[in-house]
Amino acid sequence: MYEFIRGKIVEITPAEVIIDTGSIGYFVHISLNTFSRINKKEEVKLFLHQVVREDAQILFGFAEKSERELFRMLISVSGIGAGTAVMMFSSLSPDEIKKAILEENVGILKSIKGIGAKTAQRVIIDLKDKIGKSSAGDKIFTSGNNTVFEEASSALVMLGFAKKSINKELTTLIQKNPDVSVEELVKIALKSL
Repeated sequence: MYEFIRGKIVEITPAEVIIDTGSIGYFVHISLNTFSRINKKEEVKLFLHQVVREDAQILFGFAEKSERELFRMLISVSGIGAGTAVMMFSSLSPDEIKKAILEENVGILKSIKGIGAKTAQRVIIDLKDKIGKSSAGDKIFTSGNNTVFEEASSALVMLGFAKKSINKELTTLIQKNPDVSVEELVKIALKSL
């Protein structure tokens, strides 16, 4: 399976792009969200998802790795194919899709072409927990305190606390105190765990 493609944009429309890399032109399906991110660029790097069918090999490209991950979550839901998932990204941003799922907003998901009430409910039921976990992970890595977080987490695991409750607690504490040291973080976490 391909991870990404980097090359020169030969042609681009809101639904697809042809990328020249190594003297080969690759036809890649994209969403409107990705199109808006790469439209003015000459060179581009897209994260790929490949679908292999009996009659075709299809590439879907994404400007961000997180968008591809959400795409893969969506196509894991029964009733959501790759085309419908791309349509979702063309109708809403990845953050809007995540928010709609987390807030169980069937109406927003139902407003997307090809998504009915039952499919919207299925998306929410199947993905709410997965997206909640990945969102918590995103907060950890955007905090800028990866080393502090990792060291505090390791210390608390060695003290016998469960990794899941440690991660949740440390994420909350780092958000409240972004400049906290490892020692302070462990002390504060010990009081609340």
